[in-house]
Amino acid sequence: MNILVINSGSSSIKFQLIEVPSEKLICSGIVERIGHKNAVLKYKTDTLDLEEIGEIYTHKEGLKKIVALLLDSEKGVVNNTEDIKVVGHRVVHGGNLFSDTTEVTLSVKNKIKEYDALAPLHNPNNLQGIIVAEQLFPNAKQVAVFDTAFHQTIPEKAKRYAIPNSFYEDHNIQLYGFHGTSHKYVSEQANKFLGLEKSKIITIHLGNGCSMTAILDGKSIDHSLGFAPANGLIMGTRSGDIDHSIISYLVEKLDYSLDEVKNLLTKESGMLGLTGYSDLRDIEREAQNGNRNCLLALEMNAYRIRKYIGAYVAVMNGLDAIVFTAGIGENSSLIRKLVCSDLDYFGISLDQEKNEQKVKGLQLLNTLNAKVSILVIPTNEELEIAKQAYTLVN
Repeated sequence: MNILVINSGSSSIKFQLIEVPSEKLICSGIVERIGHKNAVLKYKTDTLDLEEIGEIYTHKEGLKKIVALLLDSEKGVVNNTEDIKVVGHRVVHGGNLFSDTTEVTLSVKNKIKEYDALAPLHNPNNLQGIIVAEQLFPNAKQVAVFDTAFHQTIPEKAKRYAIPNSFYEDHNIQLYGFHGTSHKYVSEQANKFLGLEKSKIITIHLGNGCSMTAILDGKSIDHSLGFAPANGLIMGTRSGDIDHSIISYLVEKLDYSLDEVKNLLTKESGMLGLTGYSDLRDIEREAQNGNRNCLLALEMNAYRIRKYIGAYVAVMNGLDAIVFTAGIGENSSLIRKLVCSDLDYFGISLDQEKNEQKVKGLQLLNTLNAKVSILVIPTNEELEIAKQAYTLVN
């Protein structure tokens, strides 16, 4: 069975066509920098490695370009849409309604839309992917895999907010957690590699969106993102943790509307707000040229991550491994270096020479006698989504 997996992020679309249950990868690719005139489309098969740069301003445009490539008479890998039996979709926010992989119905789409306000950079694009896929693959089953599902094991003491109980009981206001498919996948790979049945692992997912998870014996017990994918670490355009009194100050003293505050904190803040750039590759380049704002932003970014490492070591009363993953985690040796500096008290010691080498698959980056393993594990949310979708429909 051929399963097309569509993973829509806040500024990208990753995709893979996978034959299951053999897990054979037929093709893969990514559309990056959506919303920019120099967006990048990458597409790879056994015989082709293509890269195009051009204008892609919406996720819908990006999805149509992907499908056109799949069906192309020369570059494509399927003869017609009937060759794809299932389309698996990453959906960021499923609230308390979706704790398992779910076949998409009209009701499911309506529920995904209800959570738009909680994941404004993601759920609308996730739903757009489903709608476009329904149009282009009318006979395929559409399956949704939710980011929030892996974090259902977070205990009440960690997921509750210190606000009146009625907001939790009547309105389900709580920590939900995100990037769950990625955190689940890389933590399982880490346990397998290290040969651990019981483990204390911190997974660090760093992309345009960023999050960290404390994983005890394979279960998520705490997570840096919360009610919506906006708090915690400093992200590409999102502020991460912020004193909530700043919001009331912006409204009451600076005459911001609530919509303007939301837009400021989710689309104009983070690394973009600090530097003028949202892509870490641009920020690192500018930092090398002595740009003070970029240098400071990198230090702030790493400092926030280190604070969460300390918190999660305390929560789990120990640590076996930290795992870096996703675009920045896998590719930025500088961020890994800044994060792992001065953490020797915890037994975290980075081998600088290994860290500078280009990552190819799972790599161990700690020094020989370090107590804590430092791993880089390329995430494969798409494979995890395909496996879960296959299990659902069979």
